[in-house]
Amino acid sequence: MQIFGVDIGGSGIKGAPADLDRGELAQERHKVLTPQPATPDGVAGCVVEVVRHFDWDGPVGVTFPGVVTGGVTRTAANMDKGWIGVDTATLLSQRLGGQPVTVLNDADAAGIAEMTYGAGKGRGGTVIMLTLGTGIGSALFTDGRLVPNTELGHLELKGHDAEKRASVKAKEDGDLTWERWAHRVQRYLEHVEMLFSPDLFIIGGGVSRKPEKFLPLIEDVRAEIVPAKLQNNAGIVGAAMAARGLKQ
Repeated sequence: MQIFGVDIGGSGIKGAPADLDRGELAQERHKVLTPQPATPDGVAGCVVEVVRHFDWDGPVGVTFPGVVTGGVTRTAANMDKGWIGVDTATLLSQRLGGQPVTVLNDADAAGIAEMTYGAGKGRGGTVIMLTLGTGIGSALFTDGRLVPNTELGHLELKGHDAEKRASVKAKEDGDLTWERWAHRVQRYLEHVEMLFSPDLFIIGGGVSRKPEKFLPLIEDVRAEIVPAKLQNNAGIVGAAMAARGLKQ
């Protein structure tokens, strides 16, 4: 079964049809830059561009980097504040000419995919998926059940939102070495571990393609730490999974 997934990020918007029998992309993904400012109108236009690139006319799943309840975006830390309170599912459906759209938190989508097809498959206990990118997204699972919209990237770390110190953007903005950045990530993981005592951390986002650069540098964390198997495609696959039950 193929369903279309779109992953909205602070720097890029990417999508593709996903093969949900195999848990992978059915075609090479298409990516466009996130407009700046990342307003609802501008981002919606990019989503339409990505979907139309594949001539897709069925249900669409879409991730958003913030809290999403009932298709409405409630926070927008790395997007334009105009997103707050928007019925994003309805907005995107209208812009796509009535195609059914479901919207969920981006890290929740990635986590669902990893728990079904990837590094979390078959794992019980407490599992936390962290997506490191423009910000830090999180997905919390207990015995395979998702606790949605946890947004653990906004935990306080040294007086700042954790994502301001330990995201990939923080690494790039500060021109940090892998060693210095890994130390920041370790401090963040230690804080999350103190609060939730997870059995497993899954590290996703684009940086999951380079686990050898930083994971061996992280010490003093009790939980197992592994890179996401679906890497940066997990959000697209998870978005498609969320849209699987939608009808044309």
